[in-house]
Amino acid sequence: MIPEFSRPLRVDTLSARGGVVDITASESEREALSARFGILEIGALSARLRLTVIGRGPLVRVSGRLEAEVVQACVVTLTPVPARIAEDFELAFGPSEDDECTEIDLAFESEDPPDPIIDGTIDIGEAVAEQLALALEPFPRADGAVFAPPAEAAPATEEKANPFAALAGLRKNDG
Repeated sequence: MIPEFSRPLRVDTLSARGGVVDITASESEREALSARFGILEIGALSARLRLTVIGRGPLVRVSGRLEAEVVQACVVTLTPVPARIAEDFELAFGPSEDDECTEIDLAFESEDPPDPIIDGTIDIGEAVAEQLALALEPFPRADGAVFAPPAEAAPATEEKANPFAALAGLRKNDG
């Protein structure tokens, strides 16, 4: 599967000093991402990334800032809720799990393990898309939107009927 916002980058083309890369999503890429994330619109998406090769590789640290303009549906009224997102993030890319010499110790207190370098390539566009997905408001609300339960809802204190009462009634009629 090719991601909607793919910007593959060969790790072996990075200099030891690393570099800075600016990427911007096209209109068609933004439309595809908004469909993927289930939101109304992504009006703009761009990122400035600093790539740093750690040691002699193949560990690559990506630090950057993404900026986006999105429109999500209010969870109460479904009206459009526009938002500006500006997020700093940092990721690491390292050998894939298929590499024989890779061993990673996981601990809850430590950083996340590196994302895999696949066939000598990292996809910085997909990394930005994933960071955007994490930055989206999970329950967007329009100003003044208040959820009120339906009027016909039963009160929480009402006793529920015993499901075995109907069976007990059948037993009495058999006798």
